[in-house]
Amino acid sequence: MSQRPASNPALPRVRASLSARIRSALYMLWLIATVAPYAIAALLLSLVTRGLPLYRFCVGWAWLALHGARRICGIEWRLQGLDNLPRGPAIVLVKHQSAWETLALPLLLPRPLSYVFKRELLWVPFFGWALGRLDMVHIDRKRGTQAFGRLQQQGARLLERGYWIVMFPEGTRTPRGAQGHYKPGGAKLAQVTGVPVIPVAVTSARCWPRQAFVKQPGVVDVSIGPVIRTEGLGAAEINSRVQAWIESEMRRLDPDAYAEPDAATPQR
Repeated sequence: MSQRPASNPALPRVRASLSARIRSALYMLWLIATVAPYAIAALLLSLVTRGLPLYRFCVGWAWLALHGARRICGIEWRLQGLDNLPRGPAIVLVKHQSAWETLALPLLLPRPLSYVFKRELLWVPFFGWALGRLDMVHIDRKRGTQAFGRLQQQGARLLERGYWIVMFPEGTRTPRGAQGHYKPGGAKLAQVTGVPVIPVAVTSARCWPRQAFVKQPGVVDVSIGPVIRTEGLGAAEINSRVQAWIESEMRRLDPDAYAEPDAATPQR
């Protein structure tokens, strides 16, 4: 009586890895196929209208990108804390692990958003060109005080127009389970303008690792924290409270990523 050969226990992992690579490649093709025509349409539309109408049009591409990731790569999301959102102006300070949250926030939050970003993004073909036509704040990080002056001036104007200002206090994407250095720019803007801060924790690196082509199916948790009132607080205290809440919440949402004692050592 012949015996069936033993199955290879590594085979399911190999198949899953291959599937993720194929899906990721298809998703990249989806982004390329949609961003160019959408950006061209946005540039043409910007010749006749700007502000909120153009913003809402461009959010349509974010919808295509986010739901493309959901359909093609299997990246779902789970949102909590919407009841913490204020009704008035605010500055949103977000944990930054991947491009996913950049795409998702305009669809998850109820107000129009203005991102603060490095000006080099304006040079990215199609995406950057369209981004430059929106009411965003692009800064030259090398200019220091002058860059903050630009941020303060434009940020205050956009807040008055009903936008929420979005900043990533760590400045760049951090790997899963890591903690970057929280820069004080967002806290300083909140102090100067007197508006509250909304801290947001995001576990996107579970599915969309930093600087990785292959994306994994799974669930991204987005948690909106209690509003931090800034009246009477210095920038250092605001920044400290933002960091404390976000990093504590990250460990609650994604405990496996912080299992190692030194996994959250700040990166400077």
